Amino acid sequence: MNQLIECVPNFSEGRDMAVIRQITDQVETLEGVRLLDVDPGKATNRTVVTFVGTPEAVIEAAFRAIRKASEVIDMRNHKGEHPRFGATDVCPLVPVAGIGMEETAAWARRLAERVGKELGIPVYCYENAAFTEERRNLANCRSGEYEGLPEKLKDPHWKPDFGPAVFNPTAGAIAIGARDFLVAYNVNLNTTSVRRANAIAFDIREKGRPVREGNPITGKIKKDENGNEIWIPGALKACKAIGWFIEEYGIAQVSVNLTNISITPVHVAFEEACNKALERGLRVTGSELVGLIPKSAMIDAGKYFLRKQKRSVGVSEEEIIKIAVKSLGLDDLKPFSPREKIIEYLLENPEEKKLVNLTIEGFANETASESPAPGGGSVSAAMGAMGVSLATMVANLSSHKAGWDDRWEEFSEWAEKGQHIKDELLWLIDEDTRAFNRIMDAFGLPKGTEEEKAARKQAVQDATRYAIEIPFRVMKRAFDSMEIIRAMAESGNPNSVSDAGVGALAARSAVMGAFLNVKINAPGLEDKAFVHQMLEEGTEIERKAILAEAEILTIVNTKIKT
Repeated sequence: MNQLIECVPNFSEGRDMAVIRQITDQVETLEGVRLLDVDPGKATNRTVVTFVGTPEAVIEAAFRAIRKASEVIDMRNHKGEHPRFGATDVCPLVPVAGIGMEETAAWARRLAERVGKELGIPVYCYENAAFTEERRNLANCRSGEYEGLPEKLKDPHWKPDFGPAVFNPTAGAIAIGARDFLVAYNVNLNTTSVRRANAIAFDIREKGRPVREGNPITGKIKKDENGNEIWIPGALKACKAIGWFIEEYGIAQVSVNLTNISITPVHVAFEEACNKALERGLRVTGSELVGLIPKSAMIDAGKYFLRKQKRSVGVSEEEIIKIAVKSLGLDDLKPFSPREKIIEYLLENPEEKKLVNLTIEGFANETASESPAPGGGSVSAAMGAMGVSLATMVANLSSHKAGWDDRWEEFSEWAEKGQHIKDELLWLIDEDTRAFNRIMDAFGLPKGTEEEKAARKQAVQDATRYAIEIPFRVMKRAFDSMEIIRAMAESGNPNSVSDAGVGALAARSAVMGAFLNVKINAPGLEDKAFVHQMLEEGTEIERKAILAEAEILTIVNTKIKT
């Protein structure tokens, strides 16, 4: 797997798109990097840019963007709602795939050193790239903001980690770090009061609020016997929050940074903000996502709200995300497009042609063409996907059946299992064709020299093995689906029992069809022990699938007659 890191620099310009474009052009024109999102904010006068790529390419793109920002942004003229101290205010690196946090932090320090040395900008390393515990916290590094930099840089305690301890009036300073995936998220309130928004922020953020003497707002902060300030922790871990007024929308918001969504997911933060707002006589009207979000966070949110409604979570990914968007009110202030905000969707190659994206007519026509692929393997996976989809439909109908309200969780669990199998079989439709193409590509390799012959032979063997493994996987998953189909035939909505029967027919056909593909590719593999294992296990799966189909059809036909 290629190493991938994400970079999310925040630039202190959110109003002049010509300036923003000059910065993002530095990223877009660099090979090995993909610009995922540009999110400007007028009130904050700040733009969050997100791009991803290999570490070397990302570091180069980040350096070029930081350099351009220092040329086109003059901090002496900057005003905005968000805390800031530099033209490029923060530049975090986030591990995405094939790379750990320690190595990502090393790349962040490498970038920091180059920025300080070549651009003459004071650099503070924060979060996992920090050299001291105090500097792990971004708020500490940025304390005093841009206006406080001249004095701060004179303090030896705040000597930059890289770059000169000299005030750069146009570029300011920058914080460069490595962190977990951070979700920047604003909760919208039906008020214009920043004080009330701040009160909710203090209620929910991990840091909480100080205990004060007398007046809870203006009173002197109490201290313990050791002279330390006394604070009341907020409700949520891994959560930072402040309140502000957004003139662009005419409302106050609670601006939330979720620094670890495995500890505090987005939907938990939203629900807690709603509860605290109600306690204070306010109402949350929706929320706003700044930058990107992992798909898993949206799926978790959608399933949370479905369960809260006592509805099945075994629905499509698209439907789950739709529920999340509506429940969180992410379209409250402006349209929300999952394809533009979910990182996994943005990483998809829009030019890749997939069989699963064709219409049924298109898939049938493609199969019926003179091309050898897609063939029986892809069609077998498609039959399996349709079979388990029928069982999942019965589970969802049963979950919502009048009078069966106390059984919704039982059927929801079956439907969720069905969705997982369906999604894997859909992926296998295209993967079977890719496996066939790998064999063709291997046979097309040069075979002039002895080295070329050896490399070609190995490539053919590897591709052949894969062309056996993929249909075998179709067999296993299609057979797994028969457990769900049987359960729906036995205890699901009786009005849909025939659908379970058709599902059984499709699943058995998927198993037998995929096994034919295993067997036709087996003679080309020299690893006879592996071939023997696949054929032996495949024969047993086929036998069990035929038996399961007969038993399910007996149940179905008995119920139909009854």
